[in-house]
Amino acid sequence: MSSVAVLTQESFAEHRSGLKDVEIAGSVPEDEAYIPTYLEAFPPLPDKGTPGEKTGEPAGAWSKIRPIKASVITQVFHVPLEERRYKDNSQFGEGEEAKVCLDIMQKTGAHIELSLAKDQGLSIMVTGKLDSVMKARKEIVARLQTQASATVLIPKEHHRFVIGKNGEKLQELELKTATKIAIPRSDDPNANIRITGTKEGIEKARHEIQLISAEQDKRAVERLSFEKAFHPFIAGAYNRLVQELSQETGARISIPPPSVPKDEIVITGEKEAVAMAIARIRAIYEEKKRKTTTISVEVKKSQHKYIVGPKGNTLQEILENTGVSVEMPPLDSASETIILRGEPDKLGPALTQVYAKAKSVIVVEVIAPAWLHRFIIGKKGQNISRITQQLPKVHIEFTDGEERISLEGPTEEVEQAQAQIQEIIKDLMARMDYAEINIDQRFHRHLIGKNGANINRIKEQYKVSVRIPQDSERCGLVRIEGDPQGVQLARKELMDMAQRMENERTKDLIIEQKFHRTIIGQKGEKIKEVRDKFPEVIIIFPDQQQKSDIVQLRGPKNEVEKCAKFLQKLIAELVESSFSISVPIHKQFHKNIIGKGGANIKKIREETNTKIDLPTENSNSEMIVITGKKSSCEAARDRILAIQKELANLKEAEVSIPAKLHNSLIGSKGSLVRSVMEECGGVHIHFPAEGSGLDKVTIRGPAEEVERARRQLLQLAEEKQVNNFSVELQAKPEYHKFLIGRGGANIRRVRDRTGARIIFPSPDEPEQEHITIMGKEEAVWLAQKELETLIKNLDDVIEDSMVVDPRHHRHFVCRRGQVLRELAEEYGGVAVSFPRTGTHSDSITLKGPRECVDAAKKRIQEIVRDLESQVNVEVLIPQRYHRAIMGPKGCKIQQITRDHEVQIKFPDRDESAAQEPASQENGDTDLIPRKCDIITVTGRAEKCELARAALLALVPVTIDVEVSYDLHRYIIGQKGAGIRKMMEDYEVNIWVPQPEQQSDIIKITGQVASVERAKQGLLERVKELQAEQEDRALRSFKVTLSVDPKYHPKIIGRKGAVISQIRKDYDVNVQFPDKGDEQQDVIVISGYERNANEARAAIEQLVAALQDMVSEDIRLDRRVHARIIGARGKAIRKLMEEFKVDIRFPQPGSEDPSKVTVSGLPENVDNAIDHLLNLEEEYMLNVTETETMAAYMKPPSKTMGTGGNDEDNKALAKGFVVRDAPWNAQGNKAPDMSSAEEFPTFGSGIAPKQTSAWGPKKC
Repeated sequence: MSSVAVLTQESFAEHRSGLKDVEIAGSVPEDEAYIPTYLEAFPPLPDKGTPGEKTGEPAGAWSKIRPIKASVITQVFHVPLEERRYKDNSQFGEGEEAKVCLDIMQKTGAHIELSLAKDQGLSIMVTGKLDSVMKARKEIVARLQTQASATVLIPKEHHRFVIGKNGEKLQELELKTATKIAIPRSDDPNANIRITGTKEGIEKARHEIQLISAEQDKRAVERLSFEKAFHPFIAGAYNRLVQELSQETGARISIPPPSVPKDEIVITGEKEAVAMAIARIRAIYEEKKRKTTTISVEVKKSQHKYIVGPKGNTLQEILENTGVSVEMPPLDSASETIILRGEPDKLGPALTQVYAKAKSVIVVEVIAPAWLHRFIIGKKGQNISRITQQLPKVHIEFTDGEERISLEGPTEEVEQAQAQIQEIIKDLMARMDYAEINIDQRFHRHLIGKNGANINRIKEQYKVSVRIPQDSERCGLVRIEGDPQGVQLARKELMDMAQRMENERTKDLIIEQKFHRTIIGQKGEKIKEVRDKFPEVIIIFPDQQQKSDIVQLRGPKNEVEKCAKFLQKLIAELVESSFSISVPIHKQFHKNIIGKGGANIKKIREETNTKIDLPTENSNSEMIVITGKKSSCEAARDRILAIQKELANLKEAEVSIPAKLHNSLIGSKGSLVRSVMEECGGVHIHFPAEGSGLDKVTIRGPAEEVERARRQLLQLAEEKQVNNFSVELQAKPEYHKFLIGRGGANIRRVRDRTGARIIFPSPDEPEQEHITIMGKEEAVWLAQKELETLIKNLDDVIEDSMVVDPRHHRHFVCRRGQVLRELAEEYGGVAVSFPRTGTHSDSITLKGPRECVDAAKKRIQEIVRDLESQVNVEVLIPQRYHRAIMGPKGCKIQQITRDHEVQIKFPDRDESAAQEPASQENGDTDLIPRKCDIITVTGRAEKCELARAALLALVPVTIDVEVSYDLHRYIIGQKGAGIRKMMEDYEVNIWVPQPEQQSDIIKITGQVASVERAKQGLLERVKELQAEQEDRALRSFKVTLSVDPKYHPKIIGRKGAVISQIRKDYDVNVQFPDKGDEQQDVIVISGYERNANEARAAIEQLVAALQDMVSEDIRLDRRVHARIIGARGKAIRKLMEEFKVDIRFPQPGSEDPSKVTVSGLPENVDNAIDHLLNLEEEYMLNVTETETMAAYMKPPSKTMGTGGNDEDNKALAKGFVVRDAPWNAQGNKAPDMSSAEEFPTFGSGIAPKQTSAWGPKKC
């Protein structure tokens, strides 16, 4: 009985295909499937034969497999004790040897193991790939074994054999012997080769080198010169004769190729072999020279290549067949003479073969229009490659611009190729056409379109090819090729486009380049909108580097005009919104305009819709620039000026000066008016806009300085009207401060004496050396003379010294020499040198112009007197106020030191004194003095007192404001926003009591002025909140309305639309009952009494209308519900709007899935029901038809069930079967896959949950 095993058919498909041709013994019915044996299905691998065993048949495919050699090798070598480089007595494996081995392993990738032999020698085992092992061994020998050196002397000519090709032999030798071999250069007369390495390695290397040299000693080199014409006879056909000679004699014979003009034959090898080869070659030469003769024939130059053949094979063939050598003239020679050399009786047959080869290939030309060539070739050469594959010996050549195609090859194949090409040409001529049109080259890029959009569309639409010449060709001829009809249509469209472009208009718009980026927009978004609006107009902006204002528009005349008007309107808006004014604001008020966290400036920007730019902190500019619409800029300016006016005691005055004098009073680049502003304590002078015709000039600043500036302006105006004269003179910029003097004292004296006005350049002006003098001519000359004298004296450099007490030296050089820098700037660059620390000298050196040195000496003496008269004043202020007095980054204290010329020192912070008595309030100083509370002020006595008063003024005070506890949460605001804003606006700290205290007292802490302003602001906020409370009380009026819950959805409306409209119209809140409320019919309306009553009346009116409505149920087949509802309910919504009814479909899982409810006015409900029934009837016809078709088209079930054929089912379930399987042999049985013993599980598995075909659900 045969044993059977079940397998899958897929796994056996490959084996079964191999059994198709096997003849099976025994008769098997055709309708019964053959069951193969296990050995047939799974043939075993062949057994490995015993050594020396010969089998009659090859072992099949298995015998072809080469044995695999191990890629990893292991080498072991020994380093004797006396040759060990490191003989340290440290623990083995931890010394230098271990470190070296680790480094070598990282470099080479080989694995190294060290062990110590009994004789204290070192055993090293290296494992890895051959190349890695050899490199590692070389490194180990070089680094772990002591090195010796020796020299070997061999003849100089043998050195190259030791080196080998590209140095390969030398590298191999070094790796093999683990040595370093140094061979002298070819130009070095020394012939000694130096070997470095271990003794063993040196001996091996010396032996190998001597072997190479000995081998070369046995070799000889001979050179024979024979006529070039006889070389082919010596070499033989296909070099066979010379190869036979080399094999017989063992010598190497080198014959130069025919293309090399040399007649020398080189023979190398053993001396005896070379001598034998020479004798044989001479014999051949003598014989051929004696027996051969020559004939010359003329053959066309174009046919020479056919005689030569590919790689000269034809010449070799003639030589082999006839023994005749054919000598061809060089390719670059114009000669057509061919010489045949050989024995007389063989020249005839050779000549016949030469003529036959010359005529074996023919050249034919096929005429075809040049424009058809690329179609003949086909896409990616498909057409022509088909021909060349069929006829590989035919060469086809197309010539650009010519109407001929050359075919070259054997006669028969050329004729076939010619016929095929002519057939292709005939077919193409029948179904293709071309047209050429001349279009002005300037229109070509517009025909092509952006990224080839236009031309690609034409090509695809008309299935044609359009060739537009390159700009460099300077040609207007456009060629269209393809289907005749498509060519004509494409030609017409291109002509229309060209005509349109000829009729188009180009218009240039002048738009300032600063607006270009705004018009284009980010990533071209705005200009894209313009181009979409005017698609026929091309808008070209100039390159940014051109600095051009011309924007070009091109397109149809009407469209260009429309686009131009649109852009001009856009530019007008941009110009209007780019209006800019500069507002001079005293620098100390900039921080107040910005506000805490930028709150003030942000609010002004948002409310006026302007851009406001303030100068940087380290800038000397006081100008705040406002950009936007004119009216908005003026509004922002007024608000900023109002802030300044509120903060400072500033006066504003107007002076009337004729408009015609304004420009002259302003001066070149504002220099004259700037000098007036600087002289008058930084007042701001504002002239009206040029061309306005206004005479009023505004002066703003401190009262005294405003009056002073007003007088100067009037005086200048009078001078300008009487006489206006000006000159310029030059002075080094470092002299300017000295000429001006401290506080402008020097220049004021000159002006008082002469009556002229002297204007110095501002720091941002390019000409820093020019000083302008303006006024009456006589006064100007006097001032110029006086200034020139001063400048001349400044150019006279002297060196002087003075005595300063060493205890004061530190004051001058501290803070990186700030005092010395100020002296140099103020006194014409005078250099002051103090003695080095530790020299105990009291002499200082001054170098510079005489006037400057004298003035600097006086100033230094003043500083010394001030230092000697300095006093220390102690100011007692509790430590807890120190941080507030300093201000952000110490700005407040810095201002005091600048204003009063004092030094202020704060004590070190005492953490233990952090807990202070509660009685210390409002800066009271009647306290027990503590070191951490004392601030020291150093300076002159009167200035220290002023600074003391300024410090005490900064001490914060605390006041109590009574505010009702109920209002506290509204003052604090959401997440503290309200109280935080008040603290930022008023620069105070506001403390609100904790809710559990229920106190009405709010504490405000800060400077006196800030606290008062904060108090007023807080009281105003309280008034606002009280008004809001009263309003809330009025709005809390409530009315109730009882409405049947079934009407609630209608009152609410779709997505709350109806109730939202009621809330909006009557400004009320309408509250519907929640699901759990007892009174489900009560609706609560809250708001102002009148509004609540009106809203109630509106809802009652709505309910009255709803009560007139009826509700009817109809039954519609559930199969048509989806079609009536439509995609996303679009169809049912349209139907409800049309009939003014509400239609409700049953929910999934409803008891009656066919019931549909229609609600509305009776007449509307009847109409809607009729329409729904009509739709049902119409849709049911389609449903029935679809189901009928589906019944016919439905595929049979995969499982036949009871109606299926049991035999077929068994056959399918049976799978693939084999006979005589080993597991069914006597005593064996097939494993039971369901058995837990034979197939144990790994741990306790969890049965996977059943998932759908779409995979697990995503959470």
